[in-house]
Amino acid sequence: MTDPRSAPASTKYLIQGAVVTDHGVIEGGLLAVEGDRILYAGRADHFDEPGFGAGDMDAANIISLPAGQRLIPGLVDVHNHGGNGGDFPSGNEASARVAVDFLHRAGTTTLLASMVTASPEDLIKGIGIYADMTAEGLLAGIHLEGPFLSHARCGAQNPAFLLDPDLELMTSLIEAGRGTITTMTYAPELPGAPELVDLLTSHGITPSVGHTDSDTVTAANSLEQAREGLDSTGFDGVSGRPTVTHLFNGMPPMHHRSPGPVAACLRAAKAGNAAVELVSDNTHLDPETVKMVFEIVGAENILLVTDSMAAAGLADGQYMLGPSPVTVTNSVATLDATGSIAGGTATLLDVLRRTTAAGVEFADALKSATSVPAAVLGLTDEVGSLRRGLRADVLIVNADLELQRVMRAGLWLR
Repeated sequence: MTDPRSAPASTKYLIQGAVVTDHGVIEGGLLAVEGDRILYAGRADHFDEPGFGAGDMDAANIISLPAGQRLIPGLVDVHNHGGNGGDFPSGNEASARVAVDFLHRAGTTTLLASMVTASPEDLIKGIGIYADMTAEGLLAGIHLEGPFLSHARCGAQNPAFLLDPDLELMTSLIEAGRGTITTMTYAPELPGAPELVDLLTSHGITPSVGHTDSDTVTAANSLEQAREGLDSTGFDGVSGRPTVTHLFNGMPPMHHRSPGPVAACLRAAKAGNAAVELVSDNTHLDPETVKMVFEIVGAENILLVTDSMAAAGLADGQYMLGPSPVTVTNSVATLDATGSIAGGTATLLDVLRRTTAAGVEFADALKSATSVPAAVLGLTDEVGSLRRGLRADVLIVNADLELQRVMRAGLWLR
């Protein structure tokens, strides 16, 4: 096969084998790609497209998968801080590009650049860089994890930069983002949070409840306000429902006499009025917790995420999460100052594999790592599935969900 990075935009590929579509696994399947788009995904014996015959194509671009391998959509991560030594919180473009290249090649073909709490100047600088990278097509947008978060539940966030909601600052951040800020994590119990939610939704930004010490009623009311605000925006692609940042983490544990925000988040997700993030990496959550949430709220209301940081894909050692030193031991990242979990070290394909190992059906786990986050990002007509007209983001995996090849926008990355 020719070097994928030098392949012309009009390159055609025929890939024969098991194809995982929205409707299930097609064992005698075929995926046809032309340029950066999927031309066909379905049964091989139903395909009849002029210009795709054996005599019309380079034989190197006709691929037959071995038994046990299958084609799945490129994965979509809405909460990701970096990998392979590069990260987004630093606001360093070269570092961010290292992370994006690694993540794309690891199978996460669509992602947000997640920042953390920092000074207004550093936030604006980073937002400007990632707005440019979004325009370049490398990112799907920006996730701001703070700075309007709870001191009591700040986790690995730097408490020196935590603020109550500041509409003037938020307006400056929005202006710096030039329409690329997609989601924002906030604590709904803070003074000014309702006004912040209104500002976010009026700009088509999805509010995400997280790093919160709120009670059940406050969380429920804020989620409902966010849903109503998103429903009324009229922005193309806005999903109409808020999200919850890494459910269970960064919030009080659920107690039978004090259910806290977890109860409100589960109830809203069960009703389809919110989507909850799960960091299913066996560190942030026990596998039984992951399986329970899938059974309670359904895959269509779950976002599998990594919350990954610079150490993803690398060995144990010393790293940084923005300005904060982090130590990774046995693949678990913790903040040197407090011992709090400081993001994840798994890729999204790792998370998908561990979710199925927890007992979640493969089709459900895959949905929560592809089509559900694509819908939250307003990109269902672009990514998240294998069907005609979508961007040709394709992974070849084996029976153990180990990565064999990655195609993004019609080009093989590995």
